Amino acid sequence: MLDRASVIDNNFQIAVKTAKFPEKVSNIKASVTQLSPNEFVELFESQVISRHLDLRARILKDQGIGYYTIGSSGHEGNAVLGKVFRHTDMAFLHYRSGALMTQRSRQVPNIDPIRDQILSLVAAKEDPISQGRHKVFGSAPLFVPPQTSTIASHLPKAMGAAWSLGRAERNNFDAKIPGDSVILCNFGDASFNHATAQSALNTAQYLSYKGEPLPLVYICEDNGIGISVSTPPNWVENNVKNRHSIEYIPCNGLHLPDVYLAALEAEEIARYERRPVFLHMKTVRLMGHAGNDTESIYHSIEQIEQTEAQDPLLHSARICIEAGYLSTEDVLDMYENTRLKVEKIAEQAITLPKITTAEEVCASIAPELPAKEKPPVAKITRRQELFEIGRQFKFLDKPRSMAQLINYALTDLMEQYPKSIMFGEDVGKKGGVYSISTNLQNRFGEHRVFDTLLDETSILGTAIGAAHLGYLPVPEIQFLAYTHNAIDQIRGEASTLSFFSNNQFTNPMVVRVAGLAYQKGFGGHFHNDNSIGFLREIPGVILACPSNGLDAAKMMRESFRLADEQKRVVIFLEPIALYHAKDLHETGDNGWLFEYPEPNEVAEFGEPGLRKPVNSKGKEVDSKDMLIISYGNGYYLSTQAQKDLSEKHKLDATIMDLRWLAPLNHEKIAEIASQYKKVLIVDECRKTGSVSEEVITGLVERLDKLPQIKRITGHDTFIPIGTSWQYVLPSKDDIVKAAVELKAN
Repeated sequence: MLDRASVIDNNFQIAVKTAKFPEKVSNIKASVTQLSPNEFVELFESQVISRHLDLRARILKDQGIGYYTIGSSGHEGNAVLGKVFRHTDMAFLHYRSGALMTQRSRQVPNIDPIRDQILSLVAAKEDPISQGRHKVFGSAPLFVPPQTSTIASHLPKAMGAAWSLGRAERNNFDAKIPGDSVILCNFGDASFNHATAQSALNTAQYLSYKGEPLPLVYICEDNGIGISVSTPPNWVENNVKNRHSIEYIPCNGLHLPDVYLAALEAEEIARYERRPVFLHMKTVRLMGHAGNDTESIYHSIEQIEQTEAQDPLLHSARICIEAGYLSTEDVLDMYENTRLKVEKIAEQAITLPKITTAEEVCASIAPELPAKEKPPVAKITRRQELFEIGRQFKFLDKPRSMAQLINYALTDLMEQYPKSIMFGEDVGKKGGVYSISTNLQNRFGEHRVFDTLLDETSILGTAIGAAHLGYLPVPEIQFLAYTHNAIDQIRGEASTLSFFSNNQFTNPMVVRVAGLAYQKGFGGHFHNDNSIGFLREIPGVILACPSNGLDAAKMMRESFRLADEQKRVVIFLEPIALYHAKDLHETGDNGWLFEYPEPNEVAEFGEPGLRKPVNSKGKEVDSKDMLIISYGNGYYLSTQAQKDLSEKHKLDATIMDLRWLAPLNHEKIAEIASQYKKVLIVDECRKTGSVSEEVITGLVERLDKLPQIKRITGHDTFIPIGTSWQYVLPSKDDIVKAAVELKAN
């Protein structure tokens, strides 16, 4: 009863021998598909290979030497998609795509889909895609970026890739795939209900409605159930078929000719009309959700047997025999010979080495890539032409705010990196909520600076998809807390790609995020937010946070380099409260305005900034009494406090600006801190999960002789409206008080 894999295996052989096949589910004959007999048999063989890989996965799991049992059984009709679509049609696939991958592999020489999938099942280092880090469907030669345990989080980036491909056609951009390619993405009926799926479908409709080219085929492989929860009959069909601006095509996934004709129609619409398609493939699920799923808990034996009777391999075998393509003996021979081949390869695979060290596991998270020459800086004539759009050229040598200097830096960088594109909510004509992107659309055109709909999931999905095609995306998230809505696009998609593909696929980008607190009177957890722990914990992601315009320009340049050269995902966190700050100590002193640095000046990745105290004559004081460590608004406030400490308390404190918050440069921080007797950490974010926790831990782990350490942080609360914000965030006076107390102890 529990071993349904063996039952399905035996039932297939018995049904073929006795010719007791399920009733026809379609009257479409194989001959009308224009597939040759050999081509049809090849599709059937891909189905059989996928089935035996599922059966072997269960055996390997029972033996304790296999590690994945979510199979493709029941979904083998997707082999057709591996036939109809080109291997250069980039495909974002879910975990029931075994037959599709097997058939697609036939398009490229020297790819063995049986060996590749078994190597992945047993976590062998020779696994060509993940090197044993996960069981995934992925292949660089086949243009299949890997997905892991996919629900629906891959749909937004598929949409983004299709949108970017459409833009590439209009702008003569040399994408990584041919210009007439389409983007494929398959998922299940349960995943259809996920927020990311609805986000992606809505955005696809929105773009198509606007007339944007969108060569995209979404394939919903509808088996009627998500683990144990049934999908209501006709739910997907009735939800999608009448939607605007997306073509709905149904087919029966049990019947290869039906799928083939539907896939041809979908391909024609997507490839030649450049419109999005929703291909709805009805199928069944066999063997439960995975090996540890006891289906009899939620389905009766009668229901299970009824489903098993609709085995797509039986439907395909009947067609082959009735059409005269294969005899009964041919079908059985193919089935058993495939079993033996899979078994033999599995026996070899289990002897191969696996990853055995933490270093090997982590090697592909953020691998060090060879340095490459940066694109040349624009010549003065071109720079002048760009900056005169907005009449800014004459101000390049004048002190300006952080907002203005970021704008200058983006202007230079978008000229320097012609593959860069910038997009987000209100970044175009409006120039951003805080005027950071003012004039950028006028300088570079709507094809490189453009507005999106109000959906952060789609914005980040677009960035990932665009990066797959070779763009250097610079998406803007309007407020820090808006990132919470879509963080899985960074955590579960962008950051994992290099890791699970052994660096064969990357999606570099610079994500600009306006955030942090100190927006006086402006409350609420969305717009005045100081929670950044969720960004700092993502492996491989770089988190940059400038505190002033000079550093912002230099760090933005380094961020572009890291994305372009090292293929990194960089989050560039911009303190809203400091965007337009001018004064430091007194009204009108312009102490927080800075001149725009020369285009070749950068703030190197991981390198903190230091601000030494000055005496009454304006000369730096080389005091080792106290080091204040901070970032963002905290650095600005610490700089204000530095003057009071020197003048009123005879305490000369040096300030370190961390600048790069993830990963922290612990070695450099410890090296500098070791020179001081006292260390005060000023962290504007919440106490729990704050940067200060990691800084202190890093010092404790690295220094034999610790300085005396104290920290002040924000409270563990959301930021209120009105004037009460000041009671939950560190202030200049708090810093002065803490420093004086630390000195006295």
